Amino acid sequence: MTRTEPSAHPRTAPRRTALISGAGVAGTALAFWLHRHGYAVTVVEKAATVRSGGYPVDVRGAALDVVREMGLLPRLRKAHVDLRRLTFLDRFGGEVASLHPHTVTGGVTGEDLEVRRGDLTDALHTAVRDDVEFLFRDSIDTLDQSGHGVDVTFRGGGQRTYDMVFGADGMHSRTRETLFGPEEQFHRYLGYCFAVFTMRNTLGLSHETVMWNTPGRAAALYAVGDGDDVHAFLTFAHPEPPRDALRNPEAQRTLVADAFADAGWEVPGMLAALRDADDLFFDRAGQIRLPRWSSGRVALVGDAAYAPSFLTGQGTSLALVGAHRLAAALAGRDHTTAFAAYEHATRASVTGIQDLAGRGGATLFPTTAEALERRDDRLRRLGAASVLAHQESRRRLS
Repeated sequence: MTRTEPSAHPRTAPRRTALISGAGVAGTALAFWLHRHGYAVTVVEKAATVRSGGYPVDVRGAALDVVREMGLLPRLRKAHVDLRRLTFLDRFGGEVASLHPHTVTGGVTGEDLEVRRGDLTDALHTAVRDDVEFLFRDSIDTLDQSGHGVDVTFRGGGQRTYDMVFGADGMHSRTRETLFGPEEQFHRYLGYCFAVFTMRNTLGLSHETVMWNTPGRAAALYAVGDGDDVHAFLTFAHPEPPRDALRNPEAQRTLVADAFADAGWEVPGMLAALRDADDLFFDRAGQIRLPRWSSGRVALVGDAAYAPSFLTGQGTSLALVGAHRLAAALAGRDHTTAFAAYEHATRASVTGIQDLAGRGGATLFPTTAEALERRDDRLRRLGAASVLAHQESRRRLS
């Protein structure tokens, strides 16, 4: 178990104590801000260390201001993966359109960031590791709230009492289940399943994504640089969430292989790589929609409270902003007032981002032949407009 003792604080009054479950983006960012506001913070994480690697994530909008205020923006600028091209293919592997990614995502060149998830979590951990206690290879077993605090029993056998506890333990949060009940009450399934894993870069891709589509299916290869490996994505429409496969890797591999059994392009090679992948991440595309994000002295942040789904491309940014707003609400306030202020400041933006999921699914994963053709027509027009704009820009500079 790794522990880092909290640093001394000049205040003579007892510091309020906080336990955060989860050392991901939301949890580590919250630890940073709570420490800055004078809390003694502990983060418990079931993994052996902060998780490195992972597929790239976006940091945009208000989240850029958050990482700038944390002093992390220069480091993250250096880690920017600089995706330069997004190419869409038809069922035969022919090119439909090749665009700059921001043409599709609405991102802003030179401002928005795309970094490997591990680079972001490493930067966050470095910023807090000397001021925050981390308990790795452990997790919360039970929570018992009372007037004086929250009595916590850890699975590793320890017991402590904290003024407040925060669930930042992801979409499948055990903290949320303890507070409000089973996930299925709050999970909004969006009709897709997806598998992500690493495979060899057999196509020699560089700083680009190539996506193949047929109705209800998509296969993509994502090269964040010039390396030997790429991130592989296999996504398919599925009418009901496959609950039996969520915790069974072999069932997941079978489900994906069956969905893409007759697929062309590079998909057979992707399925072969899937069979041997040791970093497979499988899940259903979905959202968490809760009527409230706190109960007593326990509150949720990030995907545990309001997962928007990968279809929005803004889950990481939302986690960063949410952590900042939650900690700010707690500065100088009691927990009841602070949690209400946090929800008031954040609820509208969360709902707006979650509502983007429908548009994201329509662009990336049309489920009918007609919808796919409409999507492809839009992409061709965008591609043609982009070429004309580039030619005009070159003409003006010449």
